[in-house]
Amino acid sequence: MTRKSGDLSAADLVVLSLLAERPMHGYELWAELMRRHVWKWAEISRPQVYYSLKKLEERGHVRVVGNPDPALGPERSVLRPTASGRRMLTNALGRADWATQRPPPPFLTWMVLSWQARPDDFNAQMERRREFLTQQLAEDRAALEAVIGETSETSDAAMVVRLGIRHFETELAWIDEVLARHRPG
Repeated sequence: MTRKSGDLSAADLVVLSLLAERPMHGYELWAELMRRHVWKWAEISRPQVYYSLKKLEERGHVRVVGNPDPALGPERSVLRPTASGRRMLTNALGRADWATQRPPPPFLTWMVLSWQARPDDFNAQMERRREFLTQQLAEDRAALEAVIGETSETSDAAMVVRLGIRHFETELAWIDEVLARHRPG
């Protein structure tokens, strides 16, 4: 996603959004992201969480509101968004580029180049992709049950997981079409 100078990264916005729900320290924030299956809807790692917290604090977008045990160190400082942090989050979510980007996944790049692959390698990659998608589909279906159990059938989180499921189902059907065609080479 393109950003203007001074804008926040997607990871920064995920962190700010979670802190807007309730104040947390970094470890707690990461645990909450894991519980919410963050890898299904955002590209963010544990180091990015701590980097974002530091960056947001340096820019005045979050502030320390408590430290349950100072001996645990700064990574256990409880943080919450400031008024400027909430404004930055709200403004960033209004950017047009959220809805107008189409980053290609690496598999699509491979597919376009695959006409140069050996037939056995092509078939092996397609089978790997099918296995991967099948596994992801099973994980997403389990995640959907968990999300619905915690929220509702129509929550935004449930809708996002359903979209991922539909993508995987569509791509699996597409793989069958690709493998059924006569491929030159």
